[in-house]
Amino acid sequence: MIRILAVCTGLARPLPGKSYKTGIFKTPTDAAVVVDREGLLGDAICNRKHHGGPEQAVYGLGSIDLAWWSKELGRTLEPGTFGENLVIEGLDSRSVSVGDRIETESVLLEVTSTRIPCNTLTARMGDPAFAKRFMQAGRPGFYCRVLRDGVIQAGDPATYTPFDGAPVTMPELLRTYGKNVSEEDRLRYLAAPINDKLRAALTG
Repeated sequence: MIRILAVCTGLARPLPGKSYKTGIFKTPTDAAVVVDREGLLGDAICNRKHHGGPEQAVYGLGSIDLAWWSKELGRTLEPGTFGENLVIEGLDSRSVSVGDRIETESVLLEVTSTRIPCNTLTARMGDPAFAKRFMQAGRPGFYCRVLRDGVIQAGDPATYTPFDGAPVTMPELLRTYGKNVSEEDRLRYLAAPINDKLRAALTG
């Protein structure tokens, strides 16, 4: 049994030095939040080309990841710093695989893909080299699709069920992003419930 440590949402806000608005600035809420196929109700997603949608409805991070980054950056990072919707107590995203499921009494999530660092994240962290650091750290968090709508709240107990097939881990997806993979790996990726964009790229 694991626990939902934090539920985070954000409004569209301008990014310092940029002309566009972003939903990356998320803060924890104690209130119960409705979760449906598009994500958390009231949570701003501005760049629909790269973020959000049913295949990336919820972005999660493990509490172990957040603690590691706090130590790495020398300051306490609050839940929501990376734009994550959920922080899962005791979870380490290095060991999360596509197809793993997180289930509360109300909501059922399935991991589909990993987070790839972008210019918005780099600007948010105030470090031009942060995308490279993020890639090297191999603690990218994970996107989920929503298999069962419901409500979610900080403190909710949850069950974590690993995918029963050959694992495709988040660090592996991060490492192979935009690269050709072997035929053996391609078939393993396709055997897992990966997101539609990645599936199309592997079958195109």
